[in-house]
Amino acid sequence: MDTLGVAQPEMLQLAGWLKVLAEPRRLQILNLLIAGVQCNCELGDHLDMAPNLISHHLSVLRKAGLVEVERDAVDARWVYYAIRREALDALNAAFGAFFDPARIQPRQATCGPQSSVVPADTITISYR
Repeated sequence: MDTLGVAQPEMLQLAGWLKVLAEPRRLQILNLLIAGVQCNCELGDHLDMAPNLISHHLSVLRKAGLVEVERDAVDARWVYYAIRREALDALNAAFGAFFDPARIQPRQATCGPQSSVVPADTITISYR
């Protein structure tokens, strides 16, 4: 663990997920998949995007481990996409821990002009 409370591998994982999720269309796809399994045509109906664009975003989400794919057992041309529950649990745990307000610690600047300023909460004022 580094001095800020988050280990470097965890920080890299968080940064990777943020990069993947920073694309609004990928967030829309995840939102739809959280609601249940979808095929490419259902996603297309909701997203108003070309099939090749949907496939591209799904590929990025799959590589990130957030989405899983299953081919229809009767007709392999049909492909179904679902959120990986384990990945969603990991996202919740990682981001919940990282953005936990309890991690905020009081700190006095040790350099610059503010380093010589006395914090307001340590000043005692007496009235006579």
